Amino acid sequence: MLCTYTLFGVAWLWNETSPLGWWTLKPRPKEEKEMAHLYERRKFPYPGDEEAVEEFIKSGGALGTTIGPKGFADANMDSENMQKQLQSKKFEQEAQKLWLRMRNEVIQELQEKGFDIE
Repeated sequence: MLCTYTLFGVAWLWNETSPLGWWTLKPRPKEEKEMAHLYERRKFPYPGDEEAVEEFIKSGGALGTTIGPKGFADANMDSENMQKQLQSKKFEQEAQKLWLRMRNEVIQELQEKGFDIE
C-alpha cells in the first residue's frame, strides 16, 4: 500500500513539475503554445509574510483575474465591453480586406484595358 501511495505521489509530482507535460505524445497546437504562459500557476505569498505580500502587490500579482487578448491582466474591462471591442476590431479588419480586394480588382481591370497604374 505504501508503494502505491509513493507511485501516485511521484506521478503527481511529475505532473506538477515536468517540463515535458503530462501527455507528451499529444501534440499541442501553435495557439496553445503561444498562450501557455497566461495560464501558468501564480505563486501567492503566505498571508502572514507582510514583506512578501507587499512585494507581490507591487509586482502586479494581484491585478484581477480577467486576462485580455494581449496577455495582460485588465481589471477595469468587463466582458461586454471587451466583446464589443473585439467585434469592432474584427469588423474593421474585414472592411480593410474587402477594400483591398476591390481596389486590386479595379487596378487589374484598368491594367487589362491598357492603363498604366502602379
